[in-house]
Amino acid sequence: MRVLGVDPGLTRCGLGVVDGALGRSVRCVAVDVVRTPADVELATRLLRVGDEVDSWLDTHRPEVVAVERVFSQSNVRTVMGTAQVGGVVALSAARRGLPVVFHTPSEVKAAVTGSGRADKAQVTTMVTRLLGLAAKPSPADAADALALAICHLWRAPMRSRLAEPEAQA
Repeated sequence: MRVLGVDPGLTRCGLGVVDGALGRSVRCVAVDVVRTPADVELATRLLRVGDEVDSWLDTHRPEVVAVERVFSQSNVRTVMGTAQVGGVVALSAARRGLPVVFHTPSEVKAAVTGSGRADKAQVTTMVTRLLGLAAKPSPADAADALALAICHLWRAPMRSRLAEPEAQA
């Protein structure tokens, strides 16, 4: 299965594509960060992110898109920008008929490090190790996007097994 992981952000939006095979085998296909300048109008920034996500979806053809769920922060402006970018990503995926799954930051951290309270350095280190990368993905948004894809690959089978009995009930 191929997953596009997205760490949404208005200034930096991490994108990472990971292939997963049977078991816990994962391989990095591509990783990058879309940057938009803070002094540009919001609609233009969202369009830039949307265009880049469209390009990644067309180029890498993932089967699912995993996006970090927006969590409460003290900075409302940051939360709004993150949520808006997440919406743009979900819209791009939906236009292609791709499922979009949202994962919480603690769920992602727990999946790749074993602890839902891991810091960014621990996540980056584990992503580098799990994917056998020669260098750590930088900035942290890139590593977080890869972590989201890995999390989804490892959690999706369990989610689908749990959904079956719920659907039958």
